[in-house]
Amino acid sequence: MLLTREQLQERLFALHRASLELVKDVSLETLLERIASTACEQADARYAALGVLDDEGRLKQFVAVGLTDQQIKKIAHPPTGRGLIGELMDTERPIRTPVIQNHPLSSGFPANHPHMVSFLGVPIRTGDKQLGQIYLTEKIDASEFTADDEMIIQMLAAYAATAITNARFIEQMRERDLALTRRNVDMSLLNGIASTLTSSLELDEILNKTLGLVMNYMKVEAGEIFLLEEDKNTLRMVLHRGQAAEAFWTRNVFNVGDGYPGLVAKTHKPMIGTHLASDTNFLRDAVVEAGFQQIACIPLLSGENLMGVMSVATRTTAPFDERNIQMLTAVGAWAGLSIENARLHANARRLAVLEERDRIGMDLHDGIIQSIYGVGLSLEGVRLTLGEDPETAKERINHAIDGLNQAIRDIRAYILDLRPRQLGSEGLLNGIKRLIAEYRANTFSEVRFTGPDSDLKDLPHTQSLTLFHICQEALANAAKHAKAKNVQVAIWTTDDRALMEIRDDGKGFDLENMHASIGHGLANMQTRTHSVGGDIDISSVIGEGTTILVWVPRAIKR
Repeated sequence: MLLTREQLQERLFALHRASLELVKDVSLETLLERIASTACEQADARYAALGVLDDEGRLKQFVAVGLTDQQIKKIAHPPTGRGLIGELMDTERPIRTPVIQNHPLSSGFPANHPHMVSFLGVPIRTGDKQLGQIYLTEKIDASEFTADDEMIIQMLAAYAATAITNARFIEQMRERDLALTRRNVDMSLLNGIASTLTSSLELDEILNKTLGLVMNYMKVEAGEIFLLEEDKNTLRMVLHRGQAAEAFWTRNVFNVGDGYPGLVAKTHKPMIGTHLASDTNFLRDAVVEAGFQQIACIPLLSGENLMGVMSVATRTTAPFDERNIQMLTAVGAWAGLSIENARLHANARRLAVLEERDRIGMDLHDGIIQSIYGVGLSLEGVRLTLGEDPETAKERINHAIDGLNQAIRDIRAYILDLRPRQLGSEGLLNGIKRLIAEYRANTFSEVRFTGPDSDLKDLPHTQSLTLFHICQEALANAAKHAKAKNVQVAIWTTDDRALMEIRDDGKGFDLENMHASIGHGLANMQTRTHSVGGDIDISSVIGEGTTILVWVPRAIKR
């Protein structure tokens, strides 16, 4: 029966109102059901369904209206895209028939499907792409659907195409927003880890902060870190955070290859345990008894080198997703590098302590010890002159007392800040002259000195101190080992160097055995010179004497 003009106009208004409601709904699942319900109302159908296609053109979703949940459950299987449904998936035109069973493309109904006779199917299209189909069956109070029904449902299909496209777009935006939110969370974790790595080189602080950030990110109840020991086979737990600490500490050492930590250390790959109670690789019954269901272990790597293993455990059964594992793997690489840097820093500090000890020993040898030795030489001279010239002996004793007092001041300086103050602020040339005066007073040798007119005030203090100590050591060697009668000390400069030569006429020595014969003195000279970018040449002839030529740069090299 054809509709009157007024009836058709009323249905069009109703369709327009319904279409406005459709575009308000952005939930795809709810939208599909509302489209099917609107189709039922507009065509006076007992049953309606809406099928949605995926990107490959296969039936992805199927929403039915008019059937109860019990009826749907009894149907043998959901639609598979055969018969009239399949035909609608490949056409741009509607299909309308008074009797489904009489249509040549009908394939029948699955078992327990309600009896249906009349049929109207309309494709939902946007441009040249089909999004789905509207199916209507069992026209109420009529034997078949009319041409007006077909026209109205085609118009609804057009509205539905826009609504479905909009809903899909909104879903994509939500998924993108969720992905961005997750990425922000991931970046927050990575920024926290980066901040930890750049703000500290203390191993304990790095481990604590890293594990805390990871546990907060994963929302787990417990976490632990094992470090690989020097034998490269033992993993020892150094940190636990969270719940049930006593359960985890019952087994705090694993060999590489044993248990979850050992297997991760062996393979250098993450390992996930989802049913710990039945997992033969999980060797900690106390942790299972404490209620923990899952564990994720990741290697802490610095390049190819294993630093340790980090584990996080939870009592929940929600599985760790791939994104979380990827993030943990990235954190494991950063943490491994941080651990290695912290260890290298600790080793560097230990090396610095050893170098400082060597420097102190060198300064003591070149400074205070040589000064005390000079006092000893002076007192030996006093013993020889005490009976013959008491006044001279008294003067030398007073001078020795002054020398000992100076040595005490130098030792006090080391105690206060471990830095020698023998050169002081008197300048290099005055310091050298003081050494020569002490040498003359403490020995029976003669020293001749030549130097520049200026006091070399432009020479950096480190260079001046180097030349001062080398002169001190050379004069001590001339008195102690060479038994020299005459010593010559000369200092001169070029545009870029300050040079010093010390020549004596003593016993000399064999250069090949110089370290064995005279101890650390010459080695200290070389170390001091090279440390400021200079060089030194030592030559000696047995029975003729020794010459030391040293130069240092006049400016500190950058």
